[in-house]
Amino acid sequence: MKQPEDSQILTRDVYGQLAGVVAVAELVERLGSFLELHELHYGHGTDNPRDEAYALVFSALKLDFADTDNIWDNPVSQADLRLVIDLTVRRISKRMPLPYLTGEAWFAGLGFRIDERALVPRSPFAELIKRRFAPWIDVRRELKILDMCTGSGCIGIAASVYLPHAAVDIVDISREALDLARQNIDLHRVGDRVMAIHSNLFESLDDKRYDLIISNPPYVSADSMASLPIEYRYEPKIALQAGDGGMAVVDMLLQQSAGHLNDNGTLIVEVGEIEQAVHRRHARLPFIWLEFECGGEGVFLLHKEDLPE
Repeated sequence: MKQPEDSQILTRDVYGQLAGVVAVAELVERLGSFLELHELHYGHGTDNPRDEAYALVFSALKLDFADTDNIWDNPVSQADLRLVIDLTVRRISKRMPLPYLTGEAWFAGLGFRIDERALVPRSPFAELIKRRFAPWIDVRRELKILDMCTGSGCIGIAASVYLPHAAVDIVDISREALDLARQNIDLHRVGDRVMAIHSNLFESLDDKRYDLIISNPPYVSADSMASLPIEYRYEPKIALQAGDGGMAVVDMLLQQSAGHLNDNGTLIVEVGEIEQAVHRRHARLPFIWLEFECGGEGVFLLHKEDLPE
């Protein structure tokens, strides 16, 4: 593991890079150039140094991401600069994902509280949710939705915001993650429509049935875990790694979901890097592999009648 950089030296270097900045646009540009010089990994809401700088500056200064065009020319005070420098030093020296440092993450256009109790939101499910799962779901119905392995609750809660007539259960094996998810339920004021349930997959759901089951389960193999960048090692291992080469939880979802789907129900699961392994092991299942305009892959869809009973 790369040794952390000395904070005092970093503070001096960052200040030297940003000294004399007068506007937000210049601050983002110069910070992006500085981040590019360091061995950081981007994959927790951004995928390059410039976007990371943009997210860091707007988070540090509590600026409105939705009003970017009107903010670029805003002046940067010395107090603002100190906030950005402090956050930059922590980001580089600790190699911690930026959302864990700021305590906030964005998913499907919505803000969520986030910390090390759950994965940083970054699933292609965001695009599906913003499209209201079209063309796969009839949104005119009062849907019952299950978000399995919910973590921070971002997928299920976002679904409830975009589908306000849906009743959503969000489930996780981690009580700590569910505590965070409940904070996000309160944040978005959807407590009348979203219920957090502690369960090891379907064990505590009894005979509950749903029109749609969605899941971003753990699917990273032990070998892949060992090679992940430092940033990912801050995330809860239980939410990333699964046994049997990453297949264990996905296999159980395929085996058990039919018993919890209503007639004409649908299962959508993200399996990421093990897409080909899933396809080979379950070659008889008529997977529909979804495509995304905004990037992302490894998400399959199956209808109840195609799942094993």
